[in-house]
This record gives sequence, C-alpha cells and structure tokens, in this order.
Amino acid sequence: MGVFVFLPLVLPLTALPIARLAEQHLHPRATTRLLTLLAAVLGLCSTLCLGLLVVVGTAQLRGNPLPDGWSDPQVRAAVPFAEVAGVAAIPLLAAALTVCGAALRRDRRIRARTHRALNGLPADADPAVLPDDEPYAYAVPGTPARPGRPARPGRVAVSRGMLRSLDGDERRALFAHERAHLHCRHHRSLLAVRLAGCVNPLLLPLRPAVAFATERWADEEAAQVVGDRRLTARAVGKAALVTRSAPEPGLAHFAAPEPGPVPRRVVALLGPVPPARHWPPALTPAGLAALVAAAGTAASAVSALNAAVALFVVLKAATPL
Repeated sequence: MGVFVFLPLVLPLTALPIARLAEQHLHPRATTRLLTLLAAVLGLCSTLCLGLLVVVGTAQLRGNPLPDGWSDPQVRAAVPFAEVAGVAAIPLLAAALTVCGAALRRDRRIRARTHRALNGLPADADPAVLPDDEPYAYAVPGTPARPGRPARPGRVAVSRGMLRSLDGDERRALFAHERAHLHCRHHRSLLAVRLAGCVNPLLLPLRPAVAFATERWADEEAAQVVGDRRLTARAVGKAALVTRSAPEPGLAHFAAPEPGPVPRRVVALLGPVPPARHWPPALTPAGLAALVAAAGTAASAVSALNAAVALFVVLKAATPL
C-alpha cells in the first residue's frame, strides 16, 4: 500500500486550476458536469483512503472488534507512519461522515420546509406564487415517495413582490431559468460537490465554481427559451437589484444578492453564446488545467484502488482461516 494511500488526500489540489478556468472556454453545462465528476471521484477516493487508514489505526487499539491478525506487524508495515496516520484517520473520518450527514439532513429539511410552504397553494400552479411582498424566486427540487407520504414533484416558487418587479417578458426569462434548474437537476450537482468538500476540504473551492456554472447554465437555457440574451440579462440584473436576501439558503435562486456572480452572469449573457465543446482547447491554460485535473483524478482512483487491493491482500495473509 505504501504512500499510495496518502495520494488521494492531496491530489484534489490538481482540480483547483480548472475550477477557475473552465468557465472561460466551456459551456456552463460542460463546466458543471466536469467539475461535478471531478469532485465526486476525488471525494470518493479520499473517503476510501481514510477508511483504509482507519482499519490500520483501529487494529492497533485494545479491545477493537477486528481479528487479532489485523494488528500483525506486517499490516502496520503496509502503511508508512502507521501508528500516527492510522490513529489520526479515525477522528478525521468520523468528522467527515458527521459533516456529510449534517449536510444531507439540512438538504432534506430545506426541501421539506419549502414544500410545506407551498402546500396551501394549488398543486397544479406553475409557478407557485407566494403572497409575499419581498422579491425572490427559487426552484424547489422534488422529493421521492416515502411510507405515508407521496412523492412531491419539483416546483418553481416566486413571490408576489418579484412578479411586480419584472415585466411580462422578464417574467418569462425568470420562469425559464428556474425550470432549467429543475429539468437539469442542478440540485444533485450542488449536493455532490458539497459532500465532496465535507470529506476533503481541498475540494471546497469547487463548490462556488459549480454553483456559478449551474446559474450560467440556467441563464443560457432561459435565453434560448425566450430567444433574447439581452432580455435575460436585463431580468437577471433587475432581479438582483430588488432582491435583498435569499429566503431559503441552499436552493437555486434566480438572482441572489451576493456581489460578484450576478455582474459576471450579466456580462456573459451580453456576449456571444458559449461554445458547445466538452473539453477546452489543448493549447490554452484551461486545456492544460483540464489535463492536470484529469491526470490527478485518474491517479487518485488508481492510488485508492491499489491501496485497497494491497491492504486486502495483507489482511488476508495475516488473518488465519
């Protein structure tokens, strides 16, 4: 196993350059999918390697439920600095899993709360108009069926104040934007990247990059539906000026009031349609960054697999039948 078990914990650094450069040369759809894939694979590899270190570290503790052969010196020799790394991995993995569980519970609570807020409105209302003078709009992902509760489809929620702030054409752009979030299932990408960041903090910079890419993707879908990029840009800018706060943090909002992303979205909409390529040109900084990220992700997967197989072989040899 050797040092390969540690590589997936640091190789997420290879994905950071492409997180900043992808939007310059890729369609937001390709950027979202690429960064989500990188985050998911790198996060899974980090989790696997922490788990392998936990096995080695737990085997050294007295009273552990593992077979006695797992604490054999040959097992400890499979990991450099096993005494320190193995024991340190136990609280790290426990903390990562705890934070991931909290993120999943928070996501579930937000969905349940927003669906309850829409229960009083007609089920076939599209969008669901909330009697609130505070301007906002967001997409509510659907929830699967559970015992005693039917499945709930995704819905678009918009306040009465937001509708008053936009004219008819701008409302069409708003609705198309929020429906794109639901149709393209952007909440899944956002959740995957959030969980990856919980496992390995080096992946945290991918979260705002994916959040911006999903908004840009929805902007492009809305511009295609209404047939006017300038109209969509005007709707985004106007909505950002009147929106003061996001009523449901964690959901995809049409124009959150944070400075920075909204002006970049407006500038992008006033420019030409992004190229529909799936990979940036090779002889560009983004192309080189994509290659580095792909190589780092592949190396992380190979290292994790190699460490898992090596530890399995060692444990099998050390454990009597």
